[in-house]
Amino acid sequence: MLKREAAIRATGRRKLAFFGPAFVAAIAYVDPGNFATNVSAGAHHGYLLLWVIVSANLMAMFVQSLSAKLGLATGASLPENCRKHYRRPVVLGLWVQAELVAMATDLAEVVGGAIALSLLFRLPLLAGGLVTGAVAFLLLALQTRGDRRFIGAVTAFFAVILVAFLLLVLRVPIDPGAAAAGLVPRFDGAQSLVLATGILGATVMPHAIYLHSAMVPSLFQGTTLRQRRRALTAQRIDVTAAMSLAGLVNVAMLLVAAALFAGSALSGTDTLEGAHAGFGTALDGSAAMLFALALLASGLASASVGTYAGQVIMQGFLRRQIPLFARRSLTLVPALAILGLGVEPTWALVVSQVVLSFGIPFALVPLLLLTRRRDVMADLVNRRSTTVWAALVTAVIVALNAVLLLTLL
Repeated sequence: MLKREAAIRATGRRKLAFFGPAFVAAIAYVDPGNFATNVSAGAHHGYLLLWVIVSANLMAMFVQSLSAKLGLATGASLPENCRKHYRRPVVLGLWVQAELVAMATDLAEVVGGAIALSLLFRLPLLAGGLVTGAVAFLLLALQTRGDRRFIGAVTAFFAVILVAFLLLVLRVPIDPGAAAAGLVPRFDGAQSLVLATGILGATVMPHAIYLHSAMVPSLFQGTTLRQRRRALTAQRIDVTAAMSLAGLVNVAMLLVAAALFAGSALSGTDTLEGAHAGFGTALDGSAAMLFALALLASGLASASVGTYAGQVIMQGFLRRQIPLFARRSLTLVPALAILGLGVEPTWALVVSQVVLSFGIPFALVPLLLLTRRRDVMADLVNRRSTTVWAALVTAVIVALNAVLLLTLL
């Protein structure tokens, strides 16, 4: 009996070992950029862009599954596979754009954390940015002792964000009919298109694609096809759970902003500071505090995830690694410059998400091309239908970016 119980516990531990990477990736899907784009979309357009959040989350779920599968099949990250299978000029080009994406990501995360510290403790934005960077560095230090501790810490922050917005949703009078109408695809002018692209950039995150493919091999080493297929099934469950919860948070953000701020007499609620004040006015101080705490948890956790992704990008594409402190310092510079120059922070967050949206194809196209190759994936190669869906997702994202560019010119 004791041996049987020990065997059951060992089996349970092996199954749990497969879970977690998707929750680290998921923190990127509820980062301060999501707060900015979702709150702005809800305040300006009500429930109009709810369909964009739902569609983007389904795309994210699909894309992260492909990323995990690539890591399982090859034992290497997406950047490492690119370096192995593509010519050096292509690899260098992919690395440059990936670094720009990492900077845009860090901008959103550090600025978001600085805003949260300002709202909670009246800390100046520049000082808040420094604190956010320092705490993110401490969180990332957990990763040096293995991914499990880091995964646990990030998942705890994710839980704070989820609980905060679920509590807010329960307190807000949401219009079910209007919310259902928001699931019908449509736009209302150029501003809604810009916000839709920002939502897409904030939801399908390029750095999360790179990072997820790197974390899976570090947690699983399989030799037989049966072991790898079992791990692939576990990863799909991991991705489905994590991305569903991230999608729930994003939907809750827009629903709350639409219900409280769209068409109201409250001014400035399309910014994070204005939304915080709006929660206090429309509800009470505890609601405003929940919003600020969720934003702080998002900024701290996502900043550490962004720096981790930056390490994966450089090591994968160039086979180079710089000290963690130097990496953290370099990625902090653009965010601190924005805060120091007094640029409106919510606007900077939305623009950073549009930049991220333009970086998505440079992660998606190599992921699609690699996962359809049997010489790369062996028995875990994409089915034809999977490749078709991946091509459609990539085409939709590229088309939306092209329309946005033509609209802004």
